[in-house]
Amino acid sequence: MTTALSTPTAGSRTDSVAVVAIVVIIFAWASAFPAIRAGLEAFGPLELGAVRFAIAAIPAAIYLAITRPKLPQMNELWRFGFGGFGFVALYTGLLNYGELTVSAGAASFIINVSPILTALFATAFLNERFSLIAWGGTLLSFAGIGIIALGEGEGLRFDAGALLILGAAFVTAANAIIQKPLFVRHNPLAVSSWNIVIGALALAPFLPPGLDQAAVADASGLFAVLYLSIVPSLIAQASWAVSLSRLPASRASNFLYCVPPVATLMGFFWLGEMPGLYGIAGGTLALVGVAIVNLRR
Repeated sequence: MTTALSTPTAGSRTDSVAVVAIVVIIFAWASAFPAIRAGLEAFGPLELGAVRFAIAAIPAAIYLAITRPKLPQMNELWRFGFGGFGFVALYTGLLNYGELTVSAGAASFIINVSPILTALFATAFLNERFSLIAWGGTLLSFAGIGIIALGEGEGLRFDAGALLILGAAFVTAANAIIQKPLFVRHNPLAVSSWNIVIGALALAPFLPPGLDQAAVADASGLFAVLYLSIVPSLIAQASWAVSLSRLPASRASNFLYCVPPVATLMGFFWLGEMPGLYGIAGGTLALVGVAIVNLRR
């Protein structure tokens, strides 16, 4: 697996394409949480995922048909399979079911275990170097997310749904490590398109009841599932593949700590939600931690 590190994709510099991809990911995934909450008002957890990725799979399949990218080699099939069945279908189910019972603050805290797990896995399996300073910045960001969660007013109350969200964090980290070597041979847009198409097929059994729910859903629910299909799914999945192809997995994942602070700002400008002192302090710590990880990069 170390061959992935010998390519320019694992360089230490953050080029302009990677920067744009990271910015898109942060804003797209920050907006996904309120969209998921709105979608769960009209759809079941798996039905929401099935409709969401069925829509996203249409342009993804068209892209694959037009560009006709390289087909996976036999030893790569399981990596593509994990991207679709794991990173798309399983992650969606775990997160959607988890958010039914876990408060938003606790959910954001648990899901942000993912960058820590990714750094650990990347060090062990990809030979990526993560300095003590980078570890310090990561833990500082994680502490900041914890402060944001506490500031939600409900505290960090955990139930069985917390294990589901922890599973989603594990899937995210594992996928970054498993699919990283694919970018030596495959275009990142092709990888993300295959992920979406395979994920849509995995969720297909839940599509008929999802379409029944869509037939009676209100405008808010329909807008939510359409938005989730285009922005956090199609666009963000492609951007994540691009960033993962151009950055070490540990660094690409670390930028996800910017999502909760940006989500807080979006709540202020979009919904007029005033962040409290916990939110401001936690967001600042999270951003400082990300900056520390990327010092001298």
